[in-house]
Amino acid sequence: MSETTRDSTSAARVAAAIGTLTLRATRAGLYGRLTSGVEGVDATTYPVLSGLARVGAVTATKLAEAIGMDRTVTTRYATRLQEAGLVARRPDPADARATRLVLTVEGEQAVMALRGAMESFVAEEMATWPSGEAAAFAMHLERLTESLAQGEADRSR
Repeated sequence: MSETTRDSTSAARVAAAIGTLTLRATRAGLYGRLTSGVEGVDATTYPVLSGLARVGAVTATKLAEAIGMDRTVTTRYATRLQEAGLVARRPDPADARATRLVLTVEGEQAVMALRGAMESFVAEEMATWPSGEAAAFAMHLERLTESLAQGEADRSR
């Protein structure tokens, strides 16, 4: 088997795995597992809270774009998170007509709990891997993710 064929086969396997990870059912199951026991967050509101933690104070429209969710749905879930005390709305200093979503202290604590749950979940799943495989996988996944993000940033210019 040539190097190119092997790389194509590996690329197809990675693409298929990413496809499985991004399926709504896969994400919903993971989000449900992560949010269990975190007050005010569920599988539907998780992407809004997590996305807000990653992008920072932002309008609902910009957050919706960043997380790939409809703006009206993002706004509805942000309202639920606000009612739970995890998100607040603040005036946008750049546009007096707009508001920015921001995490509250309780929201930041919820994000820390969710990230801890994710780390524990992944550690549990990789616990039986041979020594060194988890570190190698993490390094390669980071490299792939950085490359994909850089490619998207280049296309956005």
